[in-house]
Amino acid sequence: MNAPATATQTYDGRALINGERIAALDGQTFDSISPVDGRLLTAVARCGEADIDAAVRAARAAFESRRWSGMAPAQRKRIMIKFADAVLAHSDELALMETLDMGKPVKYAKGVDVNAAANCIRWYGEAVDKVYDEIAPTGPNALALITREAVGVVGVIVPWNYPMIMAAWKIAPALAAGNSVVLKPSEKSPLTALRLADLALAAGIPPGVFNVVPGYGPEAGSPLALHMDVDCIAFTGSTRVGKQIHVMAGQSNLKRAWTELGGKSPNIVFADCPDLDRAVEAAVGSIFFNQGESCNAPSRLFVEASIKDAFLEKALKLVPNFQPGNPLEKSTVMGAIVDQVQLDNVMRYIGLGNSEGAKLLAGGSLATPVQGGCYVQPTIFDGVTPEMTIAREEIFGPVLSVLSFTDAADVVKQANASVYGLQAAVWTRDINKAHGVARALRAGTVHVNSYDEDDITVPFGGFKQSGVGRDKSMHAFDKYTEMKTTWIKIDSPV
Repeated sequence: MNAPATATQTYDGRALINGERIAALDGQTFDSISPVDGRLLTAVARCGEADIDAAVRAARAAFESRRWSGMAPAQRKRIMIKFADAVLAHSDELALMETLDMGKPVKYAKGVDVNAAANCIRWYGEAVDKVYDEIAPTGPNALALITREAVGVVGVIVPWNYPMIMAAWKIAPALAAGNSVVLKPSEKSPLTALRLADLALAAGIPPGVFNVVPGYGPEAGSPLALHMDVDCIAFTGSTRVGKQIHVMAGQSNLKRAWTELGGKSPNIVFADCPDLDRAVEAAVGSIFFNQGESCNAPSRLFVEASIKDAFLEKALKLVPNFQPGNPLEKSTVMGAIVDQVQLDNVMRYIGLGNSEGAKLLAGGSLATPVQGGCYVQPTIFDGVTPEMTIAREEIFGPVLSVLSFTDAADVVKQANASVYGLQAAVWTRDINKAHGVARALRAGTVHVNSYDEDDITVPFGGFKQSGVGRDKSMHAFDKYTEMKTTWIKIDSPV
């Protein structure tokens, strides 16, 4: 797969509401521009409040008709599995679309994003007929049933960095549980979400059950969060917008609001790290993966002072492997930043690192592997102190801040001194230290002697301002179901 093969590719940017691809009701569109080389991909429906209302009404009608919510779980399972199979069958198409739309290397778009999205959809399809209800341990004169019911209409707003995966993490458990969904993808990368909805329809998910309305946050996202007939809003994105989502949920109908937000994850390497080379590879590879555009990127690297020089020497030798290249070439491991706005923001943070006194060890400049694209070099700062902006704020780019420490209590205090609490890691051969530090870290996931290794079976989410609720695992069903008690009085005849 390479650039010439995409020259005549065309995409449908219309919304999908009630089973039909349609333009925005007022005819407005916005341009989808590829960060790979600046090409125009397509015009996308610029949906607004009227389109959101139409999608919610379609979702509500589908839910109340019970054509999906009333299906036996085993039947929904079969359709969800067919949906997952369709995603895999269209893997080349979806991967190319994802790469052109948001800039990630095509080999990761296919090998990671497409596969993870299909696996998520399949897993929740498989799971839904294996979720049992309960009978409470009451006395002999009552039978108390505890049942899960679909919450109703679920609004979903997802970010631009992992468009398929983030959508799948939310729509898969919501759909499997019997809900209807209105999905608003990011305006920076809306194309694969629209294509997923096409595939869902073809797999047998009834019209109106899964709707996709592209548009800008204030014009489409806010009306979705404020809509009085949306029962639940699930959001992944910035902490700033997440706070607004919670306010809107309260201002409207007190809908359930689940938000997976930002991170400034600490990666802690002790001098007794069992494999320094592996720790270096994980630190460098994880921060530069997906161009650093990951909420769980280990952007704060804490290295024990006695091994910091050796660690950085090894790390700097790996940096050339992550120089940005054409995302459409299979050899590329770091692609384009999603758009010019985000590129400018990354460069602003690099400028702040320099001006606040951090020592630039690598990168720090723009790159031009493809003319017209948005690229920045992999960047490492040493001599970072906790009060520096690059140590406190989420950059969402390939920028690593290196800090040092002298003992476990010191580094735990530094690591926890953040408004975020999404992920963390600790590298040590001392099992007592590993357990003690892991328990002390205020984060939703703590890795020991690894980073970002997980699968669909474990929950993902954070503490503090990294959000509310959990994606993935069976716990995701908690977000998209209501728990009902049915108390049946029994007058025993014996």
